[in-house]
This record gives sequence, structure tokens and C-alpha cells, in this order.
Amino acid sequence: MTLPVVIVGGMHADARKEAVEHLLRAVPGSIALHHDLSSAAGGAVLRTLRDSGGAISADEAPLVNDCACCALREDLVPELERLAAGGLTRLAVVELWDSVEPRAMAEVVTAHAGDVLELTNVITAVDPALVLPCLGNGDDLSEAGLAAAATDQRTVGDTWARQLEYAPVLAIADSEEADDEDRALLAQLHPTARQVPTGSSELTRLAFAGFDVESAAAAQHPACALLPQEADEAGVATLVWQRRRPFHPERLYAALEDLTCAAARSRGRFWLADRPDTLLAWDAAGGALCVESVGPWLASLPDAAWDLVPAMRRAAASLDWDAEHGDCCQHLVFTSPGLDRDGIEQLLDSCLLTESEYRAGREAWKQLPAAFGPLLDSVS
Repeated sequence: MTLPVVIVGGMHADARKEAVEHLLRAVPGSIALHHDLSSAAGGAVLRTLRDSGGAISADEAPLVNDCACCALREDLVPELERLAAGGLTRLAVVELWDSVEPRAMAEVVTAHAGDVLELTNVITAVDPALVLPCLGNGDDLSEAGLAAAATDQRTVGDTWARQLEYAPVLAIADSEEADDEDRALLAQLHPTARQVPTGSSELTRLAFAGFDVESAAAAQHPACALLPQEADEAGVATLVWQRRRPFHPERLYAALEDLTCAAARSRGRFWLADRPDTLLAWDAAGGALCVESVGPWLASLPDAAWDLVPAMRRAAASLDWDAEHGDCCQHLVFTSPGLDRDGIEQLLDSCLLTESEYRAGREAWKQLPAAFGPLLDSVS
């Protein structure tokens, strides 16, 4: 018999616990599995099992390579398989610790599922009043006591953004502090998510709805990400900026600080004139920006290589294919309360190649100063 597994995560611990407790009460025979990474400094993480009546067991799992999150990965599946073998658990609720990202755990469970486990959904629990404070928090996780390893360099803001945007279901806590601006921000950050109250029967139903880990990963890939659309509500706006002409590397590099601070959240894909074959990802939250290469544009690949590209990416490229540049494009999305749409558009437009620079052609573009070298080449 296959054991259904639902993952419930998010930094908003009270909202997360509300959602988990509701599922334990609503689904007889359900058990919650939680790894507390706050104890990692002592050389182990605390694994607890509980049902609607309270704690069942508490044990320690040793660190793996001095990494608490690695210990979680190594310990999670065997524990789930043990529950499945017992034959008494109707639903396993994996409650993630505050800074653990659901994508990594979803892929671990799916990779080992076989005929024993079935990942039935991923849920992020949210207190709407805390969305902006978390998103705008540029502190390192280590400073906040939330690092999963000594080498963890993530920030609170970017971690929270990924937790929020990966899950197809958001369990929303009832918050007296939340206002219309908070709710509008949440809706614009992840417009395709199903939002349901933490204590609703709909949450129970969605826990068994099903989850496709490959589609979820594709929806986050910069080449075909399902980015938010234009919106403006309750003082919160989303700007979608799309152009075909490449950026001048020096002018864009000089504008990075202003662009990063221009919105609570910005993300997308872009291309630089001096690296015309490289698809670049833009990911900013909490005043911190991550720019990285995610491989070639499809337009730069030989026809024979297209068969090696995932179908979803080929489909996304074909929907926005340009006769001259193929899938090479600028597609950046900025979401924030008090967004200065005109200012952002003007700044971005000023960073594009001028008409004369553009007409000089690709070989000339490649001779432009490699301003992004320190960001991109050190990573590769």
C-alpha cells in the first residue's frame, strides 16, 4: 500500500503549525514528521513524530558532513518508509523546519518514492502580515539563527521567496494584523497558487490532490518560469518589462544597486550583449541580488541538441520566438508596494544597447567590457 506524503513548509512557524495540526485532526491515522534543525550545533537534529493526540516519539539523527539539512535528507525517506511499512498511517505530514526549502525535500521524496511513497502535494503556510517583513529581510540565515549548515549563505528574503513561489497551495492563517496591501502583495507574488485557510476542509482535500515534481521544477526554471503578470491593487503593483535588445554590460552593472532596491521582489531572465549566447537568471529579494548563468539560449544551440532539451522549455520558447533573436529576450518582473513603474522602466531602457551599438552586430558586442565577469565567472 502506498503512503500519501504531503509537505508543509514555510518560515511562518505559527501558521505552519496551524496547518499541520488541522491535517492531523482532519485525517484520522495521520502522523506528522518534523526535523528540528535548531539543535544542529550539538551534532544532531531532533526528529519528532506526533499525531492529533500529541507526541509519539523523539529521537536524534546525526549530522551528515556537518550539515543539518543533509541529515534531514538522509533520515527523511527511511522514516517515511518505516511508517509506510507499519500499514497504519493514512497520511504522512512532513513539517519542514523554518529555513528548509520544499523543492529539495519534494525531489528527495519523489526520487525514492517507488511503490511505497507518493508525494501528494506541497503546501507553504503563510501569515499575510509577515510576507513583506520576511521578503524584505536581507539578513543571512546564519544571523537569524536559521542556517542549515556552516556554509549556508542564503538570506531570509530569498529563502522565503522560494518557499512561497514553489508551492501550488498556500495555507493562509487568519491574521488580525494583515491588511489589503499584505493580501495584494501575496496574490501578486504567486498568482497561480491556491490560497485556502489553514483550518479549512479545502486544505484537507488539497493535501491529497497530487503533485508533479518535474512540472514544479520547470515552473521555477528561469527559461520557462511562470512569472507574475501586470497588476495594480491596494497600493501594490507588478511591472512586467520585456524587450528584445540586449543590455550593455557596463550600464546594467552600474544600475544593479538601484534596480535591486526598486522592489520587494524581482526575478526573470535577461541577456547581455557581451555574452549573447548565455541565458542569465535574475533573482532579487531583501535588497540582495543573485545573477547566474543557467546555460545557453535555445537559439544558440544546433538543431540536433534540441532533442536533449525538456519539452516544457521548448514549448515556452516557441510561444515567444523572435525571428531575429529566437528566445533571447529581457523578461524581468518587479513586485512591490509603492512601485515606481516609470522610474524602473526608464532605468532598464537606459541600460539597453543604443541603436548604433546594436547595429554594430554581435562580434562588436562581444568586445564590450565584461562588467559581469566578477559575478558570473567566479561562479563557473
